Amino acid sequence: INAEYGDNPRHIEIQVLADSHGNCIYLNERECSIQRRNQKVIEEAPSSFITPEVRKAMGEQAVQLARAVNYESAGTVEFLVDSQMNFYFLEMNTRLQVEHPITECITGVDIVEEMLRVAAGKELSYTQADIGIKGWAVECRVYAEDPVRYLPSIGLLTKYIEPSVAENTSDNGVRCDSGILEGSCISIHYDPMICKLVTFAPTRREAIAKMEGALDDYVIDGITHNTPLLREILSNEAFLTGDVSTKFLEEEYPQGFSGAELSAGQRSELFPALAVLHHTKANRSGAGGSFKYIISGEGEERGEVTVNVGKDGGFSVTMDGETVPVTPTANLYEPLQKFTLDNGRSVTVQQLDFNGVTHSIRYRCCKKELTILSPLQQQFMDMMPEKPVLDTSNLILSPMPGSLLMLSVEEGDEVLEGTEVAVIVAMKMNNSLKAPKSGKIKKIWAKPGDVVDGDQKIIEFE
Repeated sequence: INAEYGDNPRHIEIQVLADSHGNCIYLNERECSIQRRNQKVIEEAPSSFITPEVRKAMGEQAVQLARAVNYESAGTVEFLVDSQMNFYFLEMNTRLQVEHPITECITGVDIVEEMLRVAAGKELSYTQADIGIKGWAVECRVYAEDPVRYLPSIGLLTKYIEPSVAENTSDNGVRCDSGILEGSCISIHYDPMICKLVTFAPTRREAIAKMEGALDDYVIDGITHNTPLLREILSNEAFLTGDVSTKFLEEEYPQGFSGAELSAGQRSELFPALAVLHHTKANRSGAGGSFKYIISGEGEERGEVTVNVGKDGGFSVTMDGETVPVTPTANLYEPLQKFTLDNGRSVTVQQLDFNGVTHSIRYRCCKKELTILSPLQQQFMDMMPEKPVLDTSNLILSPMPGSLLMLSVEEGDEVLEGTEVAVIVAMKMNNSLKAPKSGKIKKIWAKPGDVVDGDQKIIEFE
């Protein structure tokens, strides 16, 4: 009720630790307001909102609660906080939270080690005076799910490369907590979380920037996932200024997130980099000269570029009247392609597939299909007829792979628009399918208990 009617409510929680010797401390707070379906998506520590005085008051009340029930081990006391920093008790989770790593990053406390010490009957290693805040940490929950409808995705991980942790230091780095490998199968039977991706740095903006880089370097293919949404949130102005609430996603992305057109600045980075990658793949001779290409993709403005190859094999690209040097820094066939542009700008492109003319890539985590042709090839392509769009207006399709739990109609029934006609269950979630229009049921293509694929026909209208 508080989350629904509160004044821009935030979900802020306090981590506590208690032992059997009467010691109990709090490890500051975590901001968990970015949520979908009441499940957290992005967390950070500390919160950019509350003051030291409010932090102390919340922490002390959390400790009082733990003492009142003689609690032992790690626990989390969760609060809703309004715009005036009034806070209201929500619940206590008597376990280790998914997001505990961000607390470890800013306090230096190994929470799992302290839990084991308490379980062994030992005292905590820390007192409240030992607990401070060092730097900032952000956690993104990477889910196997569609970021438009927040529906789970299943299948085989055909490519899976986690961000590097080779350059980590004690106060700056990346942490990736996962339990899968390339070739793993995401099934309908378990939670859709792939991993907890954590970055930490001296400041909030630095931690966010490091997370953007980590997401750009995170190669996941074979299933649909939410990294495009995560990447988009990190650059959202409201998020950057800390203006968030539990209503953030529904207010900022009411239709979910299906990707965005490239901005002028993004085009000026991606198109030159991709043009060099294409030229290197398509022209193995390595001959110098200037080569013109046209880059196009659905929803994107065409770009005309010229790849200039110097006698030394170096590249520059001319686009929109400007010429920029472009230096590839990765092997041609690696999934992660990195480029350095004129002023040190770094561009990361994930290459997923290439058929000779069309590049299937991810840029800023968004999947794009970009075709690169010579001017003559483009002239011929423009003469090709458009492929007709399949009419599915009379069909109800399964929105995801899962099991058909229930059918509420039979063939011949008359139904009204919005009526629930079936329920699909996947990854512990029931998903209601509703009639898209009023009409008569012509045919039912599946029965309760059937395992169905995404976009499989369930019901057909006359």
